[in-house]
Amino acid sequence: MKISYKWLQQFINTNKTPEELSLILTNIGLEVESLEKVQSIPGGLEGLVIGYVKECVQHPNADRLKVTKVDVGLGEDLQIVCGANNVAAGQKVVVATVNTTIYPTTGEPFKINKSKIRGEVSEGMICAEDEIGLGHDHAGIIELDANAEIGSAASTYFKLEDDFVFEIGLTPNRADAASHLGVARDLAAYLNLEICMPNVSAFKVDNQDLEIAVELKDQDACRRYSSVSISGVSVKESPDWLKDKLNAIGIRPINNVVDVTNFVLHELGQPLHAFDADAIAGQKVIVKNLLRGHFLQL
Repeated sequence: MKISYKWLQQFINTNKTPEELSLILTNIGLEVESLEKVQSIPGGLEGLVIGYVKECVQHPNADRLKVTKVDVGLGEDLQIVCGANNVAAGQKVVVATVNTTIYPTTGEPFKINKSKIRGEVSEGMICAEDEIGLGHDHAGIIELDANAEIGSAASTYFKLEDDFVFEIGLTPNRADAASHLGVARDLAAYLNLEICMPNVSAFKVDNQDLEIAVELKDQDACRRYSSVSISGVSVKESPDWLKDKLNAIGIRPINNVVDVTNFVLHELGQPLHAFDADAIAGQKVIVKNLLRGHFLQL
């Protein structure tokens, strides 16, 4: 079972290092088999800086290329050849300087070298979102806010932080610790700390127009199965904070509906299933045993 150090810190206020918590967890019965440093995106944007495009002119030998002069806070401007349609003077941009290795969303990492492109020297790369692993957009280079500080690290601008993940060899008798909250409870008891629970006061039931009944066929096998219906949901990409949490513990984000069920499971230890209300026959969920000899076909 994988537990995120940053995620744990949302439940307990401790300045113990990951290494210290690793030892404590093992001593209180939650054996830590490994401790791994995890970057929210591969490479952690190391070597990428904020630049200011001072000049942008047409490449003399290529219709689709521009030659730019970019201030990255080094005292001398860099000349960078760029093929993005949206590059223009006056922009704050993300620049990969020479000798930086970048990690694209798809494909292999590669190193930025000083080169000549159609006869013009290029001393770096002005980056698009997908070229540095921040997303999938390749429509053009990233245009930053005007207040972005020239020469500062891109990792600081995008608020990237490293995480540490504990791999815990959980024994079958410790299902209570099969979540971040469960592990936090054990640590809080050992360290004499209070548990900080998420604030859910903003959640309100505004109507009960969409009723989905639940019928339990075998209450010995399943003592409780509760449901809630939510209207106005759009299936789309999850916000970054949710994707970062799942990525840290090795779960690939799918969409906001799937991701939030995985989030609740790993945060609170409560399994969830999400259904499309329009696809529930008779507006009823029936919970029963699978007949012997029958198998689910996926």
